[in-house]
Amino acid sequence: MGNPAFLEDIYPTHLLYGITIRSTIAKGHVKMVQYPKLPDNYTIVTARNIPGENRLEDTSIPILAESELSYIGEPIAILLGQDKTKLEELVKQCKIIYDEETPEFNAIEPPAAVREIQIGDPSSVFDKPGKIIAGTYVTGIQDHWYAEPAGAVTYYKNRHEEKDEKARQNAANNAGEEKKETKLKKAEKMLIVKTATQWPYHVKRSVARALGIDQSEVTVETTSLSLHMDGKLMFTSLVACHSALGTYVTNKPVRLILNREEDFFYSPKRCKSNIDIVSVIDDKGNITATEADIVVNLGSYGVNSEEILDQVCLGVIGYYNIENLKISAKANISNIPPQGPFSGFGLAQGFFAMERHISQVADTVKTDPAQWRKSRINPFTILPSGVSAKNQISVDKLISSVTVMSDYYRKWASYELLRQTRREKSLMYEKGENLRGIGIALGFQGNGLLYHGQDNGIYSVEVTLTKDSFIEIKTSITSSDGDYARIWAKVVMDFLSIEEEKVRLITENAPDGGPSCASRNITVLTRLVEKCCQAIRKQRFHDPLPITVRRSVKPQYGSLWKDRFMPRGGNNMDISGFLKPGMAACVVEVSIDLVECIPRIRGVWLGIDGGKIISENRARRNITRGATQALGWAFAENIEYSEGALPKNKYDKNVISSYLDIPVLSIDFLSTDSHESKGIGELPFTCIPSAFLQAVSQAMDHFYKTIPIRRKEIWDIARLKNSGARLQGQK
Repeated sequence: MGNPAFLEDIYPTHLLYGITIRSTIAKGHVKMVQYPKLPDNYTIVTARNIPGENRLEDTSIPILAESELSYIGEPIAILLGQDKTKLEELVKQCKIIYDEETPEFNAIEPPAAVREIQIGDPSSVFDKPGKIIAGTYVTGIQDHWYAEPAGAVTYYKNRHEEKDEKARQNAANNAGEEKKETKLKKAEKMLIVKTATQWPYHVKRSVARALGIDQSEVTVETTSLSLHMDGKLMFTSLVACHSALGTYVTNKPVRLILNREEDFFYSPKRCKSNIDIVSVIDDKGNITATEADIVVNLGSYGVNSEEILDQVCLGVIGYYNIENLKISAKANISNIPPQGPFSGFGLAQGFFAMERHISQVADTVKTDPAQWRKSRINPFTILPSGVSAKNQISVDKLISSVTVMSDYYRKWASYELLRQTRREKSLMYEKGENLRGIGIALGFQGNGLLYHGQDNGIYSVEVTLTKDSFIEIKTSITSSDGDYARIWAKVVMDFLSIEEEKVRLITENAPDGGPSCASRNITVLTRLVEKCCQAIRKQRFHDPLPITVRRSVKPQYGSLWKDRFMPRGGNNMDISGFLKPGMAACVVEVSIDLVECIPRIRGVWLGIDGGKIISENRARRNITRGATQALGWAFAENIEYSEGALPKNKYDKNVISSYLDIPVLSIDFLSTDSHESKGIGELPFTCIPSAFLQAVSQAMDHFYKTIPIRRKEIWDIARLKNSGARLQGQK
């Protein structure tokens, strides 16, 4: 894939800059856009200039708000000009006249999606005597990590290179005469869109829809993604549409890149979740019935509502065979910015709630949380597919892996003894010593998405063996690190014995490989590359060169959990990504200094079933990144919306975790007989936050249920427990 440039490095000739004019209210209607007299070569673009459909592909998000406004920061207009400093001055002089309405920041009826699941008869169990354990488990929002903010550079290019070169020469020879140039018909031009996106074809379809042109007239060239945490899916398409619209109106190159603050305040975040879980426990510590009430806030327009809500539900169901279970789930629309897909796609929120609840159950019945988990999971059936555990590592082995690596059982028993001692005295009993705790949790992830948009979920890879014995692999894959050229070169070597230097990865004008998220690249697309190579191996000595083979993947529609998790409302649900999920067990150990009230990570241990690990270095690098980001979500990134917006001071105070925050990170990839790779990149988000909070809870002898945890919450409990111990001592 090479090393594509960042958008900041791209400056076409005759460039215009773009700046977005945004709503300053959370709800209402636009009455008028007032702007000063614009100098020559400066243009304002509004919804009236959109020649096609004013809607982002697969969503109800308008490209530019025409009248109705749904959140603070919603794009209303684009101001274009040659001088960025001058543009910023002009934007300050623009004024939007509104009819303002009362916003709702939690829920607007009806919700974007609802889900009801019932297994067995939980109500009959709740009517009988038994111990009740209940909790409300809350996860906050999280910002994405970007090497550079969202943006796009767009320009027209002649379909024929000779004609294009001549046009550039004419433009250079006639500087200052651009207005007099005879414009080529737009049908004779190709619109080039350069952007950092995880889904080039979504950008292509969105831009073509907005401009009312055929998709064949749009070429998307991806730039460097670097870290993104699934933040460069649909939001990137929206910004690309803004830039493309500017190019369409002015017939000039447009460079529209959000600044850091703009991206922070208005880009989609991981959605907030509130999950209430209540269970009935018998005298042996078994869960006999559970009811869960799930609410997620997806902000304006409810983007990916079905996908996110159903994955939250899958996380709540988790690993545990609860015979009587009822889940009521709701994805709310509200007047905060649209909340988008994020690493974990909702599974992380669901797992956090259920794994915290399981630890609460174990604490209540005074059982080691690891032992409780091992004794309540059926080792012969695995996860949502309900299939046999063939080629799967058992959960028992996963737990054994991390408990041995971390010396969990000894540490847990020691910290429990210290916790009991502090209950009788005070949190400061061990003078000069930090408090310590250790926690364990489980997680799994799929290898794709449950629902598809207008593309119907049909994605392809094309491989060609050329006349000079080179292999060309064509697909629209994007990657944060560019490793797939090397990974697939190894596949080619294994199947065709062709050296790495003769393997080319071509992404421009390639078949649609679908979104690069949920570990699809290493699982779905790698499998397609293998199938293409197998077909070429059969043909190479019988058919003349070149030989081109295309292989595609189609959705496998069905249900999960043996028909207990059905698609809703007649929609189809693609279950293929959850037939062979990646699995993980995690242990986190912390220490807490009650002066700073900040949890310090002493170690993180992960046991992972990732199937066939093609590149262990890449796998370890991805898990390390995910672990750092997951811990950031759990205790470092304290941001939240207030009256529909992120407070201005949150940008300067936002803290991003680094690798240095994890002094010990041990990863054990448990070997299996599987010949297929499984998704692993999102596993840290499904298990680390819950294990971390359990460790903090043991250290503080207080069951915390919300992330990100704040210093004040730790300080409040420390002060309460120390004052309580003093009062008891006085008696």
